Amino acid sequence: MDILDYRILDALQNGFPLCHEPYGLLASKLGISPDELWSRIQRMLADKVIRRIGASIDSHKFGFCSTLAAVSVPPAVVERAAEIIGQFHEVTHSYLRGDDFNIWFTIIAPDSKRIDDILEQVRCSLSLEDSQVLNLPLKRLFKLDARFNLAP
Repeated sequence: MDILDYRILDALQNGFPLCHEPYGLLASKLGISPDELWSRIQRMLADKVIRRIGASIDSHKFGFCSTLAAVSVPPAVVERAAEIIGQFHEVTHSYLRGDDFNIWFTIIAPDSKRIDDILEQVRCSLSLEDSQVLNLPLKRLFKLDARFNLAP
């Protein structure tokens, strides 16, 4: 990564333009061509420097509910469990942990009933006991604005 990569990362996370040609506008502000900008972004995505580019919407302002959930499955079932959990578009992300509750995931849904339905479908699909599924609904929101100081 060079200085320009750091400037690109800073521009992507701070004030991304909402317009018809956002990458063209960013390239212009950075003093490079849109092709160079896109090429560098693609490289950083491939190198996993950038994990995701997308909007972060406050779903609670739209009246949605969310929860942090976890399941406890044997190692041999992890792949199948991940596939089942990942089939729900309400699941925003999931990750594997080295603990008894080894798959953690977040759900954002229109209401708590839909969250309960998803967790019940996951539980039944994996033949889990109630005690093998955690539902940790949001009670109080603490939102951190994780921005990184990218100076090399």
